[in-house]
Amino acid sequence: MTHLEQRLEKDLSEIRTLIAEQARLAEESVTKSINALQTGNKQLAYDTVLRDHPINRNMRAIDRKCHRFIALHLPSAGHLRLLSAVIRVNIELERVGDYAVTIAREAVQLSETPSGSIARELERMTGETMLILKQATKSFNELNLEIARSTVLLTGQMEHNLNAVYGEMMAQNQHQKVKDTFAVFVVFTQLKRVADQAKNICEETIFAVSGDQKPLKVYDVLFVDEDNSLYSKMAEAVGRINFPEGGRFRSAGKRPAGQVNELLWTFLEQSNLDVVETSTFGVDALSHHEIAEQTVIVSLQGTLEDYFPTMPFHTSGLEWNLASDIPINSREEIESLYRETALRIRQLMELLRGEGTT
Repeated sequence: MTHLEQRLEKDLSEIRTLIAEQARLAEESVTKSINALQTGNKQLAYDTVLRDHPINRNMRAIDRKCHRFIALHLPSAGHLRLLSAVIRVNIELERVGDYAVTIAREAVQLSETPSGSIARELERMTGETMLILKQATKSFNELNLEIARSTVLLTGQMEHNLNAVYGEMMAQNQHQKVKDTFAVFVVFTQLKRVADQAKNICEETIFAVSGDQKPLKVYDVLFVDEDNSLYSKMAEAVGRINFPEGGRFRSAGKRPAGQVNELLWTFLEQSNLDVVETSTFGVDALSHHEIAEQTVIVSLQGTLEDYFPTMPFHTSGLEWNLASDIPINSREEIESLYRETALRIRQLMELLRGEGTT
């Protein structure tokens, strides 16, 4: 090994040691902040807040070393991928530290520690989150593809239904202060964000080792109307045909008609768009989990409140109101509806995934 190669490996080893230490500090910060919350230890909470400063300094130091490494060694593809991943993981770990600070600050503001079912849910979610974070940082420190991929799958299995948690908190004793309720909800949100950053770290590990980049996100879109026989079925078919890789499209009606509109079905068959079932589906048949999974819910007839009095926390709602009071009785009218629906869906998918999406 030449002197330059030895210097490259030494500098790279130093960077990897620093990022491993940064991961340790971030994990420790989250653990301490939750401990402070659960025990009411305000001094531990304040200590966690103050110890975020070294994490921030380390983040800047690692960033400088990475850029100096690139300028000095002009690394090849493999090393360049690793350095690129280190820079992004460095940012993600700094964010984890920020989430821990938020949890610690909320711990200081609580008038009493969480109890009952909320305390048990907090314990469960903390355990899952910390396991995922530890596995994610381990996968990156060891550049272990197997751990990274298994941890990505684990994040998808976590039960992060914040709507259910929020509903549980709202059902608590009336004497619980609103400030405390809000603070605990913020803590759950921060834990979810920690898990999200851990998933990102795993994806950076996969990129650094294999060069495989994170796939574009697939979005869940639900179309609703009165009876799921025409407008929402048309939208579901258009979405599935035009954006098979970009979205998972479903449709439902408030009072399902039983069968798809015959004129629409004939049009779909003749246009090779018959990718939906002839039977209809009801909004009431959707579980709370299925509703909460939707990225966007689009009402094609009436307001969103007509279908969902309370929208899921992470779901956006749109009201297109494509339905007409005048019945559609001709192919020309069906084609006109198809063009308008296709235009709206294209605009939505380009907003979500960018221009040229499929």
